[in-house]
Amino acid sequence: MSFDFNNQLDITFEASADLSADQYRFVTVDTNGQIALATRGALAIGVLQDKPAAQGRAGCVRTVSGAVTKIVLGGSVTKGQAIVSDANAKAVNASSADNAFMGFALEGGSAGQIIAMLLQPRGLS
Repeated sequence: MSFDFNNQLDITFEASADLSADQYRFVTVDTNGQIALATRGALAIGVLQDKPAAQGRAGCVRTVSGAVTKIVLGGSVTKGQAIVSDANAKAVNASSADNAFMGFALEGGSAGQIIAMLLQPRGLS
C-alpha cells in the first residue's frame, strides 16, 4: 500500500503491527515503510491519529509542523515545555540530554492523560 493524503495535516501509512492501543502516540517509519512506535528521544514523523488493529492496516499520522494534535503523556508534562517521546512513544518533558524534540505542550498534565501539543520537530543538533 502506498501512502495517501487524508487532508493537509495527515498522511496514511501501513501499520507495522497492531497499533489499536496506541492512538495519540509518536510514530516513526521503519525500513519497510510502515509506521512503528517511536522510542525515547526519537525524531518521530508525527502522531498516530487512529487505531489500526493489525499489521498492514492503514494508520493516519499527523505530520505537519505547526499543527496541533492530541498526545498521550508518559509522565508529568509542563505547559509550554518542549516534549519528546519516551520509550513507549508517549510524551514527556525534554531534558538537556535530548538531541531532538517533537514540539511543545499546550497544556500540562500527568501520565496517562491526553493533552494538546504543537508539532514542531527539532532534530539532532
